[in-house]
Amino acid sequence: MRTRSGRGAARERAVGGTDRTATGRYAAPGTLLGRWLVRGKDGRLAAYARTDAGLLRWTEIRPGGPDWAGPDFFPVANLTDLWVTQGADTYVHFLGRREVRQGEGPSAVDVVHAIQYQSGRPVTEWRSLGNPHKEREKAARLGIPAAAVSSSGIVHVFVRNAGGGLMLRRELPGGKWGPWTDIQGSLVQDPPAVVAHSSGRVEAMAGGQDLIMRWVQDQPDGEFRRALNIPVAVTRGTAAVLETAPDRATYYWTDPATGGIVAHRPGSWVIPLGGAPAGAPVAVLRAVLDGYDCTVLAHRDAEGQILLAVCGTEQEQSGLWWSPAGERSVGAPALEIDAYGRVVLAVIGEDGGLHIARQTDEGGLAMAPSVRV
Repeated sequence: MRTRSGRGAARERAVGGTDRTATGRYAAPGTLLGRWLVRGKDGRLAAYARTDAGLLRWTEIRPGGPDWAGPDFFPVANLTDLWVTQGADTYVHFLGRREVRQGEGPSAVDVVHAIQYQSGRPVTEWRSLGNPHKEREKAARLGIPAAAVSSSGIVHVFVRNAGGGLMLRRELPGGKWGPWTDIQGSLVQDPPAVVAHSSGRVEAMAGGQDLIMRWVQDQPDGEFRRALNIPVAVTRGTAAVLETAPDRATYYWTDPATGGIVAHRPGSWVIPLGGAPAGAPVAVLRAVLDGYDCTVLAHRDAEGQILLAVCGTEQEQSGLWWSPAGERSVGAPALEIDAYGRVVLAVIGEDGGLHIARQTDEGGLAMAPSVRV
């Protein structure tokens, strides 16, 4: 529901470092990359978007809603792309690609990182993780960062380099960052899809020239090695991933030949799922529906409408059906489970506001109409 005016003072006290005047002016032109709807340790949901001038955040006032505070505004200049992810400790990490014009010649490009430690609290200062390239021309061609946080809290940042390979930088014990490492690859499409398994291992996948490349760890926080390529094409910018069994990932992407979504677990067949996505990753979530372990999927089509589908987890071959959610969005949707175990669908509407729809008490996945918060 729309936040009432009487909550304004409470919102201002809850979040230090926000610009209240700017908050009143900003509307989100689209969504972030990665998981932009998350649940904090206290059970409250938070959603993130951005403007040309910085980061926007909405936060549930109480776990399970329905009232929200925000948007709160956190200024950060010169970002071209922004990825958000959350660790098992519920810390929210932001990885941005920053591009700064410096007179003639290529722009100065680096990767920046900030953290939100608790629901509704300020975001830390943005710290530069640098650029793996020293030459300015190569540095300007750096790709879009993607990140995952292992169960030990180590942040793993992946980014395509100027030569089309994949670079990795991650934290070391104690909070310092190790060097950029070239983990190889060729003609990598960015951003990669990354997942942190419950086992502690991190896995990354990226499309290439009519193939899929994967990077895996044999042990938590260990070194990465290349897995066997998968000879399948991926539409750039559409890859998503979900842990669907202990230490096993299912990947989803748009098939460039058919325009539909497919699912794939390494070692098995590619499974067509239909749909007609508009060039963005499908949102995927595991949820218990009517006592069954299910996977919920949501995507935005070319007309801006959101469609939902459900299947038994790792049972995509049994079929699923896409149905309109009654929502329109200017970017990819997001899915999360709220404090009461309900599926929550979040979209950024054409009005630039956050719209939230929640699962009802009816059987299956019945969603109530969305409200702007």
